[in-house]
Amino acid sequence: MLIRKPTSKCVLFIFTIILVLNYFAGIMAYESVPNDIDDEDLEGIEELLAVDKEVEQQPDGDSVRSSEAEVLTKAQRIVLELNSDNTKRVVDGNELVLVLGYAPWCPRSAELMPQFAEAATSLKELGSPLLMAKLDAERYPKAASLIGIKGFPTLLLFVNGTSQDYTGGFTAEEIVIWAMKKTGVPVIRITSVTEAEKFLKKYHTFVVGLFQKFEGPEYEEFVNAAKSDNEIQFVEVLNFEVAKVLFPDAQPTDIFLGIVKSEPERYTSYDGAFQRDKILEFVEYNKFPLVTKLTEIDSVRVHSSPVKLQVFVFAEEDSFKNLLEGLQDVAKPFKSKIMFIYVDIKDENLAKPFLTLYGLEQSEDTVVAAFDNRVSKKFLLESKPTRSKIEEFCTSLLHGTLSPYFKSQPIPDNRGASIQTVVGKTFDNAVLSKYQECAPRDSSSAVYTPWCINCEATSKHVEKLAKHFKNSDDLVFARIDASANEHPKLLVDDYPTLLLYQAGDKANPIKLSSKSSLKDLAASIKKHLIAQGQVTKDEL
Repeated sequence: MLIRKPTSKCVLFIFTIILVLNYFAGIMAYESVPNDIDDEDLEGIEELLAVDKEVEQQPDGDSVRSSEAEVLTKAQRIVLELNSDNTKRVVDGNELVLVLGYAPWCPRSAELMPQFAEAATSLKELGSPLLMAKLDAERYPKAASLIGIKGFPTLLLFVNGTSQDYTGGFTAEEIVIWAMKKTGVPVIRITSVTEAEKFLKKYHTFVVGLFQKFEGPEYEEFVNAAKSDNEIQFVEVLNFEVAKVLFPDAQPTDIFLGIVKSEPERYTSYDGAFQRDKILEFVEYNKFPLVTKLTEIDSVRVHSSPVKLQVFVFAEEDSFKNLLEGLQDVAKPFKSKIMFIYVDIKDENLAKPFLTLYGLEQSEDTVVAAFDNRVSKKFLLESKPTRSKIEEFCTSLLHGTLSPYFKSQPIPDNRGASIQTVVGKTFDNAVLSKYQECAPRDSSSAVYTPWCINCEATSKHVEKLAKHFKNSDDLVFARIDASANEHPKLLVDDYPTLLLYQAGDKANPIKLSSKSSLKDLAASIKKHLIAQGQVTKDEL
């Protein structure tokens, strides 16, 4: 039986698909809790609301101010705990319910739960009637299965008992924004400088539109873009002085749009047509910071970005802090063309799958790599990652002059070996070169991987064949580990694979059956050798 493994050309695409399939599909919404919910379902809610009221009425001051842990505890109280008995009644009995399905042992659940709780607090303060609930899907598997929770974590929005896809982000701010938009408030209207100043304390990233009046085709396109975007808060203003508070670089024109982010590249103006799709494209290309830190929660958003050229910096946290300022300066001229992403090299779940693609999974030093997701190519900065080298690396990536990177083990010492060990760096000379050791020679190469079940048996056949043909000056036996070595002309998806590269036609190797007996393999190789010799004789 042959074990199939994706070609190196497909690895990046498949890796992205795996990330997406392993991630959440969700759903979200907003409405008041009906009065006919069973007392059992809301057991303790009145008491908890009383606790919240007491906390809110406490006098201001450092001595009575809640700690971060206390604030989180309060937020978690607001979220209704579901179980086997009340899940269906809560979901079916409310117009809008947002459910977080989680497992206590799941790292992504642990990362999302405090964001979910914080969002619940913010929505309550905004007067939102959205019922937010959580379900331990490991403890209550039947209840989880009943409402469609299949992985961890999962966000589900139920509208009158029917689920809808959750398509927002996974920070507290993003959950709140998505919920507000789904309840018919796609745009926040700000009418005074005081309102603008308060808004800036709550929102870190947003789109602001300045209009002479809230009507007309341009304004309608702006609102339609706000409804279509699920992650960024849109703001509308009439007064230029208010716009200046939100966007100091705003121009006193009849109509203006820009995006604001809390980072060095804080303000970006829009100079395109006021059309829904154009505005959305502008937001998609500009919503990420100059350097994005990759987390479990936002990995799907990063990989689905329309910016297909991505530069990854793998480094320890302290080392990255020293690189960040210079990296942000490098990133500025490449904004919307190249996405810069930081990954903690100590985070095995995030860093190792990428580094394995380069054969650097054991690396502890800073690694700068890149992907062109348009054509599934990868690149590696093989010099010290100084600011100038990174800038040069990015320029070549953008202009298409950077050479793709192919994994390779160190060049081996093959002296005296009956079977030559080939690596990525030696594949050209050892296999594809027409002249080996100053004479035309055929090459029989065995392509294998360590995890391949049948490779060991085939390897023994190759060893015996090498001994059998040891006196032939026209044939060289070689093997290459395809899990640790790559070459653009080594396009193999079956393991083991036996290839015969004839001296006169190295571009079209002959595939030998790895299922054949030792005797049949020897006969096949000899047949091709004789045929090759006859061709040479005829030519002479």
